[in-house]
Amino acid sequence: MLNRRILRIKAFKVLYSSVLSGNMSLSDAKVQLELSCEATRDLYLFMLGIVSPLTSIARERLEAAKRKIAPTEQDLNPNTKFADNRLAVLLDADPDFTKIFKKKKFSWEQYDIFLKKTLSSITSRQYYADYMASGTSSLAEDCRLFEKIFEEEFVDSTDLEQILEDMSIYWNDDLAYALTYVCKTLKSLSKGERWSLPPLYLSDMKSGPGVESDKAFVTRLLQAAITGYGKYSARVAGAVTNWDNERIVSTDMAIIVLGMAEAAEFTNIPVKVTINEYVEISKYYGTPKSRIFVNGLLDRNIAAMQQEGIVVKTPAQGM
Repeated sequence: MLNRRILRIKAFKVLYSSVLSGNMSLSDAKVQLELSCEATRDLYLFMLGIVSPLTSIARERLEAAKRKIAPTEQDLNPNTKFADNRLAVLLDADPDFTKIFKKKKFSWEQYDIFLKKTLSSITSRQYYADYMASGTSSLAEDCRLFEKIFEEEFVDSTDLEQILEDMSIYWNDDLAYALTYVCKTLKSLSKGERWSLPPLYLSDMKSGPGVESDKAFVTRLLQAAITGYGKYSARVAGAVTNWDNERIVSTDMAIIVLGMAEAAEFTNIPVKVTINEYVEISKYYGTPKSRIFVNGLLDRNIAAMQQEGIVVKTPAQGM
C-alpha cells in the first residue's frame, strides 16, 4: 500500500519530531515509524467505512419524507437508487471488512452532523444528478459514483480534517493518499473482485526475485539518519557560508540529512532520484525557498561525499 515517496515523508516526520523534542532514541523512533505506517492503512479503512453510514442517512431521509403531513408524489414514490446502492450492501455483508472495522473500534455514529452535511453536498452535485437520472443500475455504476464522492467531497473538508485530527495524530496529511487507495478498492470491487485488506507496504504486493522490502528500506533509512544526524548536520552547516545549525530551518535540515543518509546508505538508488525525492518533499514541508536550498545543499554535500568515498553507487545505477 505505502510507496517509497510516502515512506520517505514518514521517515522525515519522525526524524523531525525526534530532533525537535531532543529525543533521538532510535528504538522510540522505530516505534513511531511503525505506528505512522499502520495509521495510513487505518485511515483507508475508516474512510471506506463511510459508504454504509451515508447510505443509511439517505434511506432515513426518504422515510422521513414519506411521513410528512402532506407528502408529495415524489416523497411517496422516491428514486431509491442511491439508498439501495449495491456497494453499501456488499461492504456490510463482507465478513472480513466488517470484522476488521469493528476490531479497530471505528464508527461514524458520532459524526452524524458531518454525514448529513456531506450527503447534502453530494445530492446537490451534477455527478449525483446524472447518476440518479441514469436508466441503468449496477454495482459498477454505484462504485463509480462513490469514486466521485471520495474525489470531490473530502480532501478539502475542514470538518473532516478536524475529525481526523481528533482521532489520530498520525492521520495528518495522509488523507489524499488513503482516498487514492479507497478509489483503487472501488475499481476492483466494481469488477467483481472481493475486498481484502491491502498489504501495508507496496513491496508486499509484488512477488519474484529482486523485490526489495519497503519496510526494510524505510527502517534502515531512518536508522541511518538518526545515528548519523550529528555528522550530517555538521556538514550541512559547514557547506553554508556564515550559517550554523541553529540558523538553518529545522525542517530543511531534517530533509537534507535524510537525503544525505539515503545517498550514503543505499548504493542502488541513483543520486538524482534521491535529490529529486527530497526536493519534492521540501515543497510541501519547507519554506517557500526550501526547494532551492535543499536542492543546492544536497547536490553539494553528496558530491563531496562521493569524492571522499562515503557515497558509492553501483555501476548499474551510477548518478
